[in-house]
Amino acid sequence: MAASFLKNTASLAKLIVRRDRFRIPLWVIGITFFTLIVPVAFTDLYPSQEERDGMAETMENPAMTAMVGPGDLENYTIGAMTAHQVLLFTAVVVGVMSILLMTRHTRADEEDGRIEMIRSLPVGRLSNLNATLFVICAVNVILALINGFGLYALGIESMDLEGSLLYGTALGAAGICFAGVAATFAQLSQNSRDTIGFSIAVLLIAYLIRALGDVSNETLSWFSPLNWVTRTEVYATNHWWPILMLIGLSILLFAIANYLNAIRDLEAGFFPAKPGRRNASFFLQHPLGLALKLQRTAIIAWAIGVFVIGASYGSVLGDLEAFFAGNEMMEQLLLQEEGYTLTEQFIPMLMIVMGLLATVPPVMAMLKLHWEEKKNRIEHVLSRAVSRTRLMGSYLVLAVVNGFIMLSLAGIGLWSAGTVAMEEGLDFGAIYGASIVYYPAMLVMIGLAVLLIGFIPKITSVVWLYLFYAFIVLYFGGLFDFPEWVGHLSPFGHIPQLLVDELAWVPMITLTILAAGLMIAGFIGYRSRDIEG
Repeated sequence: MAASFLKNTASLAKLIVRRDRFRIPLWVIGITFFTLIVPVAFTDLYPSQEERDGMAETMENPAMTAMVGPGDLENYTIGAMTAHQVLLFTAVVVGVMSILLMTRHTRADEEDGRIEMIRSLPVGRLSNLNATLFVICAVNVILALINGFGLYALGIESMDLEGSLLYGTALGAAGICFAGVAATFAQLSQNSRDTIGFSIAVLLIAYLIRALGDVSNETLSWFSPLNWVTRTEVYATNHWWPILMLIGLSILLFAIANYLNAIRDLEAGFFPAKPGRRNASFFLQHPLGLALKLQRTAIIAWAIGVFVIGASYGSVLGDLEAFFAGNEMMEQLLLQEEGYTLTEQFIPMLMIVMGLLATVPPVMAMLKLHWEEKKNRIEHVLSRAVSRTRLMGSYLVLAVVNGFIMLSLAGIGLWSAGTVAMEEGLDFGAIYGASIVYYPAMLVMIGLAVLLIGFIPKITSVVWLYLFYAFIVLYFGGLFDFPEWVGHLSPFGHIPQLLVDELAWVPMITLTILAAGLMIAGFIGYRSRDIEG
C-alpha cells in the first residue's frame, strides 16, 4: 500500500529538477557567493586581533544581539565573527529559498491544475509531495557541502574543517526545516499566496521569538528553530546537537504534511475559505480595487517588516559613538567627511540598504500583473470593458503608491527608534528626506518592470538581477574599492546621501524622467503584444 502511494516518485523528482535547472543553481550560487565573500572581506577589514576585539565590543549590546544572535565575543576570530554576523541571516535566506521552491511544486502546481494532470498518470497520491521534499532536501545537502568545503578552502586559520562543515550543515538543516513548514501549509492553505504568506510569517515569528528571547528570556528563544542555528556556536565550541533538533522537527513536519495530503481532496485545504459577498463592492469592480485586493496581505506584511527593520536600525544609533570608539578601522571607514558625526555618516549607509529593500514590494506589485497573465486570469478581465492601458495603469498606480509608503515607513521607523535611543533625538525632516530621496531610483526600477512586461515578459526576472547588482556595488563598493562608474550603472548610485551630501536636483529629475520614459514605452508595448495564453 505504501509503495502505491509513492509510485514513480523518482520520475517526478527528475521532472522537478528539470523544471528548476536554472532556478536552483542561481539560488545555490548566490547564497554561496555571499557566504564565501564575507570572511574574505572581514580579513581585509580586521587584519589584527585588536581590531576584531573592537568589533566584538561593538556587537556586545542588546540591539545587536537581537539582530544577529549571541556569539563567541571572548574569542572573536574571523571564523567566530563570520558565524556571529552572517550565519543567522543566511539561514533566513535559505529558509526563504526552501519555502518558495516547495510552494512552487506543491500548492502552486495544484492551483494551476498540473497536479491533477500528474494524478491522471500512474503515480502515487503522495508522489509529488515526496518528490518535492526529496529534491529540496538534496538541494540543501548540496548547499551545505559546497558552503562547508568552500569556507574551509579559503584557508583562514580560525576556520577549521569541522567548523566549516557545521556552518554549511546549519544552513542546510534550516532550509530543510522550513521546507517542512511550507509543505505543511501547502496542505492547510487553499492557494499558493497563503502558503507563502503563512510560511514566511512563521519564519519571521521564529526570528522575532529568538530576538526577544536572546535579550530577555533565554528559555523563550528555545522555541525558535532559528535559535538552534545560532546555538551550534560555529568556529567556537561546534555543537552538533542543535542540527539533530532541526532534523527531528523536519521529520515531524514531513510526516504531518504527508498525512494531511493523504486525507484531503485535491485542490482543497484545511483552512476554511471565507464566503465572499454576494455582489462585489464598487471598489472591487475596478481593476485598481482588484489589484489591491489580490495584494493586500502582502502589502501589509511588507509594510510591517520595513517599519520594524527601520526601527531595528534606529535602535542602535544611541550607542553608535561608543560602538566605534577606539576602533580605528571603522572610524577610517565612516569618517570620510569632515565636520560630520558618526551618526550622520552611518545613517546614509543604512538608508542605502533600506532603500533597496523597500524597492522589493513595489516591484513585486508591478510584476503581479505578469503573474496574473501567466495564470491565464488576465483574459477574463480584458473581456470586460477594461482596456489594457487601464489594467496596467491600475497595477502601476498601486506599485508607485506602494513604493512611497515603504520608503516613508522605513524612514519613520528609523526616526522613531533613533529618537528614543539618542539623547538629543533626531530631526524628523532630515531622516525622512534621507529616506524618500531614493524614490526616483525606485521609480526607475518600477519603470523597468513595466518595460519588460510590455515587451519581453518572459525575462521580467532581470529586474531582480539588476536590483541584486545594485545591492552588491553599493553595499560592498567601498569595501572592494569598485570604480565610481560601476555604482552609477544603477539608478541608486546617482542618489545623493543626505545628511552628508547636498541635495542634487539634476540626477533626481533625470531619474524621474527616465522612469516616466520606461513606463510610457512599457504601456505602448503592452497595448500591442499578444497576451500569454
